[in-house]
Amino acid sequence: MGKGLEIVAVPAFSDNYLWLVHDHDSGETAVVDPGDPAPVLEEAERRGWTITKILNTHWHPDHTGGNLAIKDASGATIIGPEGENGRVPGLDVALNEGDRVSIGAHQAEVWEVPGHTLGHIAYVFRDEGVAFVGDTMFAMGCGRLFEGTADQMHHSLGRIAGLPDATKLYCAHEYTLSNARFAAHAFPENKEIADRLRHVELERSNARSTVPTTVGDERATNPFLLARDVEQFADLRAKKDNFR
Repeated sequence: MGKGLEIVAVPAFSDNYLWLVHDHDSGETAVVDPGDPAPVLEEAERRGWTITKILNTHWHPDHTGGNLAIKDASGATIIGPEGENGRVPGLDVALNEGDRVSIGAHQAEVWEVPGHTLGHIAYVFRDEGVAFVGDTMFAMGCGRLFEGTADQMHHSLGRIAGLPDATKLYCAHEYTLSNARFAAHAFPENKEIADRLRHVELERSNARSTVPTTVGDERATNPFLLARDVEQFADLRAKKDNFR
């Protein structure tokens, strides 16, 4: 929950989170990264909400696959990164760094955060203390470098980590247990990581979500934020790609 915004997780596929974001004052509802239309439309209908905006962080199908069906059902406007125009299905409004998006009276800043994909963006609601970061940063992790460089991702993560500690980060996957195990492997002497791993193991054993996370928790326990420089970051990212 951000100040004045109700945020609801809609699980999809094996580990995705699709986010419904509702402003009670205006009645406006957005959905962030709707890879699957059915559970999103069902949850919105159950709550009596009409989806008016679709906010995409990047083009991958598990984030955009529901765009057209949701637009057909609700008339929602599809919003996403200009840098991935042509790859985001049905894109109506293309965004660049510094643009703004509203949900009712709530304003999000658009940040370009490349690394996972070249055009990846985040939606940062500063006043509400909320950011939707897609696959750039995860709880105790970050996205694979499918299109971007280590330098780009290192910079993008540092930018997100510069937000106030209490900022809630809404990422798009439940990867935290695997990420926490890698973090403990990479930083075996770090007590905060060890403590968080135990907490995550308990939460997941009871089928509870570990998302959203906070900037403060990530600064303390995310191995990719603990990297001393971009070279160590790149080494950690390569090791995580092959970690089992």
